[in-house]
Amino acid sequence: MVDDVERILISTEKLRERIGEMGRQITEDYAGKEILMIGVLRGAVIFMADLARSIKVPVAIDFMAVSSYGMGTASSGVVRILKDLDESVEGKHVLVVEDIIDSGLTLNYLLDNIKSRKPASIRMCTLLNKPERRKVDVHIDYNGFTIPDDFVIGYGLDYAEKYRNLPFIGVLKPEVYQR
Repeated sequence: MVDDVERILISTEKLRERIGEMGRQITEDYAGKEILMIGVLRGAVIFMADLARSIKVPVAIDFMAVSSYGMGTASSGVVRILKDLDESVEGKHVLVVEDIIDSGLTLNYLLDNIKSRKPASIRMCTLLNKPERRKVDVHIDYNGFTIPDDFVIGYGLDYAEKYRNLPFIGVLKPEVYQR
């Protein structure tokens, strides 16, 4: 697997440090409140687990699974909900946790869907932000890293369901996904 990595973009140490910073900021911003973290499956799971452990206010966790990629490397723009929430968000302080935002199409759809369910508040947290690929403007409240338009893997991010377990964010060699 590591042989398919062109270079390490964000090290394990930098991930740990930045996620700790984000957790402290979220703790401060939500002081006296409870958070419902909604993780976007599957890529956000590893990030969300580490982030939740760094937040010092009560946190409940739920998940949604959406699809707009299939087996490709770019968003198709067609969003499908594959797994909906298990509990209501009405009246709750929602923090949507995503692994990466590129085109913004999937996230825009997801945020509109959650907003229609009447949460008390909704904020957006992403580990990675790729503004060069943005097609829809999306407000990000908590941004881990802004990255260039490379195909990244590791720390939850995949290509064809592989590489999620790498402990860093790496750039996938183009020959791997151009086969």
